[in-house]
Amino acid sequence: MTALTLSTAGAATLRADALVVGVAKGPKGPVVAAGAEAVDKAYDGKLAAVLDALGASGAEGETTKLPAPDGLKVPVVLAVGLGPVPEKDESYDEEALRRAAGAAARALHGTKKAAFALPLDDASAVTAVAEGALLGAYAFTAYQGGEKKGSGKNGGPKQPLAEVALLGAKPRDKEHKAAAERATVVATEVNVARDLINTPPNDLTPEAFAAVASATAKENGVKVQVLDEKALVKGGYGGIMGVGKGSENPPRLVKLSYTHAKAEKTLAFVGKGITYDSGGISLKPAGHNETMKCDMSGAAAVFAAVIAAAKLGLQVNVTGWLALAENMPSGSATKPGDVLRMYSGKTVEVLNTDAEGRLVLGDALTKASEDNPDAIVDVATLTGAMVLALGDRTFAIMANDDAFRTSIHEIAEEVGEASWPMPLPEELRKTMDSPTADIANMGVRMGGGLVAGLFLQEFVGEGITWAHLDIAGPAFHEGAPYGYTPKGGTGSAVRTLVRLAERTATGDLG
Repeated sequence: MTALTLSTAGAATLRADALVVGVAKGPKGPVVAAGAEAVDKAYDGKLAAVLDALGASGAEGETTKLPAPDGLKVPVVLAVGLGPVPEKDESYDEEALRRAAGAAARALHGTKKAAFALPLDDASAVTAVAEGALLGAYAFTAYQGGEKKGSGKNGGPKQPLAEVALLGAKPRDKEHKAAAERATVVATEVNVARDLINTPPNDLTPEAFAAVASATAKENGVKVQVLDEKALVKGGYGGIMGVGKGSENPPRLVKLSYTHAKAEKTLAFVGKGITYDSGGISLKPAGHNETMKCDMSGAAAVFAAVIAAAKLGLQVNVTGWLALAENMPSGSATKPGDVLRMYSGKTVEVLNTDAEGRLVLGDALTKASEDNPDAIVDVATLTGAMVLALGDRTFAIMANDDAFRTSIHEIAEEVGEASWPMPLPEELRKTMDSPTADIANMGVRMGGGLVAGLFLQEFVGEGITWAHLDIAGPAFHEGAPYGYTPKGGTGSAVRTLVRLAERTATGDLG
């Protein structure tokens, strides 16, 4: 993990391998942002003109490297775009700062230490820049380079930026220090989720995921319970076992429990953890299997959020449920037409074995409901339909309570995670009626993401507030990196869940 320090040193005096400054997009060209005054002075007040001559505009995420002039104790200056200049008396948007810091950190892979002289108007800006830098510095290199790892030469990958110094952030200021500590915890856990998502499925089986979760939970004072295949059969978890029985790697249900002595509220987070999804007997078509290691992104987000809550010592009880299985075709696999008896006792006719996430979540939601939490939030890469609806960067929010759905949407937007509230139309429920069982795992194709949400709602305990986050789009990024978002696993929804836990702890929820 990249180290983070706060520094009151001046931009012209701190020794580092690179110095990051912000530049905004003005009506007549790039405008040097606050925090870079000393750097601009070192360029005789012509930094904006130099950047303009090099084609820089200040557009969001744009990076331009310059040789440092005399007067600075760094060899390189990196100018990063912040987007449009704010209106008079307004500050830079936190997400703009977060993305700029992330883009700068990515551009500095292979660098040991960088000083960030970006606008820091308050503690919120410290959080944004720190988060962006730590998330942008992420790289998954565990399977690359061998003995050449770290060299960046002869096939060895460049290592992430090793240290970030935030200039203008005061180490003795309680708010600044708390902001930096929170950002470090959250970014660390987002990056843990990314590591899990990026781990090849031959190494991250349900058993292996459960082992990682158990070890980490114990290290952080979080109680853990793991149900193996024997316990799942004995307990009647027909959904999880039905999905996992086609694989040589048996399923697991993991319960993580963080408690606080003064907590007045309890949240339950439930994560879909399909460590590899072939589609089962309803095999996915060619071209749709290659990234299916990411189908456990919901469980990764839940795991990371519970650990973050524990590290932050939040005054709220948080329980995480990881529904882990591998969905494979074999002679023992569930077949289309089979009927499964879920943990709730409800029977489900399986019309499509590739609609497996809702089956494991159904069991986990019922189990989570037994603790009667104040609210349940499930997170899942659930449907391709929601990707078609909202694209690759926005997750969907469905809920049985409109106010709760609105609160989660506001929280997600606040922390910089794009989301959109979606309905649960009653008329779609009847399309899952089955002549054989209580419900089928498929309904009409149009509105398929909403149908999946309606299916999950059937397994939430009566009177319990519940929301469903379908992160199928933003959980795994296949394009070029941007801002603080890398290629591969993103850790989508972790920051939303953590902020939800914080708001619940302080009673500041909707």
